[in-house]
Amino acid sequence: MKVRFLFLCFALAFSFGLSAQKGQIKGRVFDEINNEPLPFANVVIEGTSNGTSTDVDGNYVLEVEPGLYNVTASFVGYTNKTEYEVQVSRSRPIVINFALSESNQTLGEVSVTAQDRITRKDESPVSVSTLGINEIQRNPGGNQDISLVIQSLPGVASTPNFRNDIIIRGGAPNENSFFLDGIEIPSINHFATQGSSGGPVGLLNVNFIREVDLYTSAFPVEKANALSSVLDIKLKDGRSDKIGGIFQVGASEVGLTLEGPLGEKTTFLASARRSYLQFLFSVLELPFLPTYNDFQVKVKHKFDDKNQLTFIGLGAIDQFKLNLDANETETQQFQLAFLPVNEQWNYSVGAKFTHFGEKSYTNFILSRFMLNNIAYKYEDNDEVNGRQLLDYQSREIENKLRIENFRRSNGWRLTNGLGFEEIKYQTSEVDLRVPPGAEARNYETDLRLYQYYIFSNANRSFWDEKISLNLGLRMEGNSFNAQTANPLSQISPKVAFTYNINSELSFNANYSIYYQLPPYTSLGFRDSTNTLVNKDLTYISTQHMVAGFAYYLPFNAKISLEGFYKIYDNYPFLTERGITLANLGSDFGVIGNEPAVSRSQGRAYGLEFLYQQKLYDGWFGTLAYTLVKSEFEDAAGNLVPSSWDNQNIITLTGGKKFGKNWEIGMQYQFLGGAPYTPTDIATSSLVQVYDLNRRGLPDWSRLNELRFDNFNRVNIRVDKKWFFESWSLNVYFDVQNLLGQAVDGEPLLALNRDAQGNPIILNPSAPANQQRYDTKLLENGNGTRIPSIGIIVQF
Repeated sequence: MKVRFLFLCFALAFSFGLSAQKGQIKGRVFDEINNEPLPFANVVIEGTSNGTSTDVDGNYVLEVEPGLYNVTASFVGYTNKTEYEVQVSRSRPIVINFALSESNQTLGEVSVTAQDRITRKDESPVSVSTLGINEIQRNPGGNQDISLVIQSLPGVASTPNFRNDIIIRGGAPNENSFFLDGIEIPSINHFATQGSSGGPVGLLNVNFIREVDLYTSAFPVEKANALSSVLDIKLKDGRSDKIGGIFQVGASEVGLTLEGPLGEKTTFLASARRSYLQFLFSVLELPFLPTYNDFQVKVKHKFDDKNQLTFIGLGAIDQFKLNLDANETETQQFQLAFLPVNEQWNYSVGAKFTHFGEKSYTNFILSRFMLNNIAYKYEDNDEVNGRQLLDYQSREIENKLRIENFRRSNGWRLTNGLGFEEIKYQTSEVDLRVPPGAEARNYETDLRLYQYYIFSNANRSFWDEKISLNLGLRMEGNSFNAQTANPLSQISPKVAFTYNINSELSFNANYSIYYQLPPYTSLGFRDSTNTLVNKDLTYISTQHMVAGFAYYLPFNAKISLEGFYKIYDNYPFLTERGITLANLGSDFGVIGNEPAVSRSQGRAYGLEFLYQQKLYDGWFGTLAYTLVKSEFEDAAGNLVPSSWDNQNIITLTGGKKFGKNWEIGMQYQFLGGAPYTPTDIATSSLVQVYDLNRRGLPDWSRLNELRFDNFNRVNIRVDKKWFFESWSLNVYFDVQNLLGQAVDGEPLLALNRDAQGNPIILNPSAPANQQRYDTKLLENGNGTRIPSIGIIVQF
């Protein structure tokens, strides 16, 4: 009886929900520079006769059946713009605002060319890819994690060991910077590796995201501070009609997002998420139990049409505990022996005030970032009687101000601005886990730095937009030492050029130089006398040279082929290990906290091919192929393959939208085997060495001599959506690593033990510093398929 009653209620809900009410697309069409409305602009649904014109205030409303649509806005004298994959439901209006840019073409009848169908960045004609929110949310295997989703783009590699390290064109994971609505966010991952940018799980809620631009060269001058990429994430505004939200249960977390008005001129977005990985890992008897929480908020207030204020906040609380009950297998025992306990939290807050003038707008951006990182390790995990091998506490604080002005004058688009930052880095570290010959870490540091920069950029098109030219310049300095303090030592020029051969084909090129400060862990490192060791470090630099062709097809598609060459200089060289810092960054913990000098050089070069198909006749997808060679100097000054020299990277992502709101997507990834350094068994097996480190130490004299096997992965995802009058439901089934391909890892150096479980010493009568354990290498691979079911309820 109860089952029948529940079934009846469910059927009634569907019958009432599936009414004939249509969904709405509404918004505003305006000039992107002065925010003035564009009255009587055309807004049409691609492939249909459904369209409308804006009113005198630039507003429009379209009524359509629930579904997925491409929407185009056009206005005489402006470049057309298309918003792809707009998901319409009955439960809420979808707001799509079109900020159009003036065209330098001769005024005439509005027409949509193939190039207009795919968004182009005038200031960055090369090496930029754009993803919309629907492309992000339905990415197979992406788990709605932006760091995983962008792996489908050209030039982007990853470490297949279930981390979110972003490796761009052979560069290290610490060479990227991230922006939310123009506000810099240093950390976008849970359990972040200090000194780098990666981690196992992203902390950004994709329900906030409107669009993502990934620049792998030709960075905007106001968003630099990177060597390999800039990830520019644009957030949507909260809805203005009423309170709504999204409840979501995914593969590893549960979350709630709320949005709505706080007044006539103010909207908000707010979310909280919590993981349940710790319960799954406990059931699977894994030796570690991660728990993470994150919070995100955006508030936007419009004083009037010319002045608006945006506030964002982002925070994470992460705990990494050991599961001491999972100690039966050799692999479990090995991991428990060396993994530390880790607690970490961080937050970013920022405010952006925007003022629109007659022919310009100005942003005033103020932000603060703070990271607190604690890690400790006791011998045999005995916190009462065991020797403490690691006691690490660290804080990073960044306070930033940036002022930027974007102006239009006589056909030129001009960007000018400046910035100032206060940086605080505090660390207390005791670490006995060091190789022979290195000094144990025992120091405290309290470093305060001041960073400053100015930038300018000018671009315009000529000859009826046949040619486009971009010229940029940025200078920056830092108070760390005399060389870094002089901004003339860090001049970053940028020259970009586009020649439109015809309406479908263009040639694009770019030359630029970028600078990035070494990680604070390196700048603040001290020896046991508390003397600053790396006081002569300077900025890392890289030169980018890029050229290629882009071909635009009339069915919402783009084909591009680019060649790139990057030259690195002044990378920190780690003197104790005899390697460059550019080879580190894809492990947990901290990197860079050791003696270093700015002397290392390197290079990365290759080719990229991209076919990107935006939604057309129900189909969508991308095919990206990257051929890359990445090399950095070894101790002898010879160029050898870096840890990111994957050589061949292929990603095929595609899918089809079917009737009745079914959708299926598939992704195939091929990652060439990355180099790695073999274990120094002779040194690592020494009793005094192994007792401290509990793992094998790399033989840096054989830097990256070996390679992992090539890695293939197939991910699939199936979505089904239901649209009701006041809410909608999306249920999806996702499988990561469908083929069960094993993930290669470095072999684990474990101990052979006697019948009583005690480690065997090969030469017990030798002096203590010469005694050696009997060791063996354990295979380190994991080919787990990861199926998951997700539920997304939008109301």
